[in-house]
Amino acid sequence: MPRPKKDGRYLNLYLDRALHEEFEQFCESLGQTKTVAAERALRMYMDTMKQNPEQIIR
Repeated sequence: MPRPKKDGRYLNLYLDRALHEEFEQFCESLGQTKTVAAERALRMYMDTMKQNPEQIIR
């Protein structure tokens, strides 16, 4: 039985080639999808910025 689709939106990014290759290797080494890794990274970044908003100014 296929897993249910999540309620989401698409996000298109244009990444530097080296960063993209590193990101793909990172995801592969952890056995997770790029979507999961990107969602977790965005969540961690936004949570950090909410706790310490003056970092945005720097």
